[in-house]
Amino acid sequence: MNWGQKNTFTCNLASKRLLECCFTHSLYCGFENETLSTFSPESICLTGRCLQQWRQLLFVLVMKLNIAFPSNGTQKCIEVDEELKLRPFYDKRMSHELPVDFLGDEWKGYIMRITGGNDKQGFPMKQGVLTNGRVKLLLSKGSSCYRPRRKGERRRKSVRGCIVDSNLSVLNLVVVRKGENDIPGLTDVSIPRRLGPKRASKIRKLFNLSKKDNVCQFVVRKPVPAKEGKKERSKAPKIQRLTTPLRLQRRRRRHALKRQRIETRRKTQEEYAKLLAQRRKQARDERAERKRSRSHSLRESKGQTDKSAS
Repeated sequence: MNWGQKNTFTCNLASKRLLECCFTHSLYCGFENETLSTFSPESICLTGRCLQQWRQLLFVLVMKLNIAFPSNGTQKCIEVDEELKLRPFYDKRMSHELPVDFLGDEWKGYIMRITGGNDKQGFPMKQGVLTNGRVKLLLSKGSSCYRPRRKGERRRKSVRGCIVDSNLSVLNLVVVRKGENDIPGLTDVSIPRRLGPKRASKIRKLFNLSKKDNVCQFVVRKPVPAKEGKKERSKAPKIQRLTTPLRLQRRRRRHALKRQRIETRRKTQEEYAKLLAQRRKQARDERAERKRSRSHSLRESKGQTDKSAS
């Protein structure tokens, strides 16, 4: 948008629907006798007295709601351009659950949870930041909204608070409870998972297996398109944390080496303690010998002085 320095400015509008919304919100200034078809979407001059209203409307006009339905593995993004439908989301925090009957009759009975969002400039919302504005935080590994590029790296990043307001462009929602009606593209279809579980314990949990059952027979295999003249084949992931005889052997060897290290360390400590006791006894004997020799020499010198005096 190319803002002018005078009281008028020229704006490039993306669609005719945006124009209709502008005129609906009392921004139709000075063109009461004209029809909408006489104006081109490329250039429309608005007077300076509605500049502030136009800017506010432009940033509040459209918000995208990215709605996910984890039960079916689907998600759908809808655009809401009516502020009355967006106001119930304002001043709500992340992880807050609320009914969304205000979005329309088709959403009656639905309850959704706010999981995040992005503002107009693309900065994400961060859980735990109790503000609706933007702050700069020193983030490290493990923090949301930041991925370190080097080991131990920390960086100060701009993030938005966890409170929803009108400056968001995208709001992420998750369906907690399904309502009465099906939403096309969200609840009426089911997208199967492309890959199955890979960890042995999760495969057992999925198929309700015991520890005695063979997990390898229940791996979800992925079919591979066959080439001409060749058999159809499928791929299976490598099962992680699977208890095998080789793994048990390595565990026994690891424990045996650990016991061996403990025994070696105990013997070394005993030998060191014995050597230390021997050295201390030797030092005590040397001190006692020096003390005896010193007292003997003192007695001899005293006896010689007594003889010379007599």
